[in-house]
Amino acid sequence: MATEKQVSKKKIGVGIIGASPLNPGWAVNAHIPAIKALSDYYELRAVSTSRRESAEAAEKEFGVPAFDHHQNLVNHPDVDLVVVTVKVPYHHELIAAALDAGKMVFSEWPLGNGLAEAEDLAKRAEKAGVHTAVGLQARFHPAIRYIRDLIADGYIGDVQGSTLVGSGFGWGNVTDRNYAYVYDATNGVTVLSVPVLHALDALSYMIGDFKSVSANLVANQSEVLLLEENKMIPFTSPKHASIMGTVTSGAAISVFYRGGSSRGENMRWEINGSKGDLILTAPTGHLQLTDLKLEGGREEDKTVSEMVIPSSYYELAQNVPAGLASNTGRLYAQFAKDIREGTHFTPDFAHALARHKLLDTLETSSRTGTEQKIN
Repeated sequence: MATEKQVSKKKIGVGIIGASPLNPGWAVNAHIPAIKALSDYYELRAVSTSRRESAEAAEKEFGVPAFDHHQNLVNHPDVDLVVVTVKVPYHHELIAAALDAGKMVFSEWPLGNGLAEAEDLAKRAEKAGVHTAVGLQARFHPAIRYIRDLIADGYIGDVQGSTLVGSGFGWGNVTDRNYAYVYDATNGVTVLSVPVLHALDALSYMIGDFKSVSANLVANQSEVLLLEENKMIPFTSPKHASIMGTVTSGAAISVFYRGGSSRGENMRWEINGSKGDLILTAPTGHLQLTDLKLEGGREEDKTVSEMVIPSSYYELAQNVPAGLASNTGRLYAQFAKDIREGTHFTPDFAHALARHKLLDTLETSSRTGTEQKIN
């Protein structure tokens, strides 16, 4: 196994856990296109799946060794970075194995199934002393980065408030087998933990961290239709999430997410300041994977108008294809720079732990009906 110092001078060998071409998911649709596009930095060296049949299909499809047990991938001498893209309940076991082997790890968000698992994995990563990354890629969207700079440059003056309304698309009235697990709250994949936390991470990146929050998580649907079997299954996850709070600058924040989708707008985000306004809209509330339209107006403007994002904001990963792979590719590009240059601009496991603590705080607020202060 190469040391991180050695890796910084050559291509990073990637092994992906959860890359099955028989049931293409996030690994196939986002990670692998991003890795291929960033061939100056990365090279796919191995994949693993949960079954021999899918492993054989992956080996044929991707032209690299494929395994039906994660430990074989973790132990592969050409794998420097282990990427974990499977369902959240399996994260802890797989990530812990990779860290124990001294490998760098890129985990999809959420890092663990609950705060305790996230705390343990963050401690293991610190002890291992390796670079880590977590898939909170919304902050790498050119529109989000541009807004951060506009705010810092005073385009809208002092930020006074922000209102975000979005749709989670999952957690609706029907589901298929692939996504049925998100309706079970014990699996850790909820409206709050996924689309809302991706959005809140982008919010903190642009506007600042929360200093106080109140949350109301509403589970007002008890069953969902499972399409393949035409039967109802339990729906124990919250369908709606309402959050109010203030950030460190004193700006007021309001966030509302619904499960499923709306026949109207499915994402509208206003950031209002003392001199102007910025508005983001999108076809879905999943900021991390959707196209974003930016509008703005300031001072004497009577309305907002569409703003063109400067080309410089697309330079981080120019060769990554548009669509699902784009923001993930930008995160990969920054991660490679961090490894080569010794910087830490990519959200890592310590950052993921902080977001898990925010998630836990929001759940506590909803459970107790009280505002929570954040230290």
